[in-house]
Amino acid sequence: MHFVESLHNKIYGKRIFILFTWFTRILLSIAFIPSGLKKLLGQRFTILSVDDPVGFFFEALYQAGWYWNFLGFMQVLVALLLLIPRTTFFGALLYLPIIINILVIVIAMHFRGTPIIAGLMLIANIYLLFWDYKKVKQIVSVIFER
Repeated sequence: MHFVESLHNKIYGKRIFILFTWFTRILLSIAFIPSGLKKLLGQRFTILSVDDPVGFFFEALYQAGWYWNFLGFMQVLVALLLLIPRTTFFGALLYLPIIINILVIVIAMHFRGTPIIAGLMLIANIYLLFWDYKKVKQIVSVIFER
């Protein structure tokens, strides 16, 4: 952990990394807003036929009713949290299980190309959590003190 803390202390507060962190937050937000809005507004995500496994999967989610809207709401909420300075850490925490779930789905469903994008989004999210290393460290220490 000393290496992680040392690296964090070296980059935290440097202008180039502050700009990179904001750029990352904006990109991750942009990635969730369009798909999240479609779901939130009750629109289908894809035009693939239900004969295609991916189309079948998304149609099943769409047919789940309010769960589809909930997924969209969470994506939009997390995207907005990443853009508000006081809530960026909470947004990054919430982004993590969502992007892990998306990555597992796209790998399991054999999406072409999408696992690379989702994997990069996961790495970007981990970077954002690293940026807030001190907060993550506090949470982890509280959990493991008990």
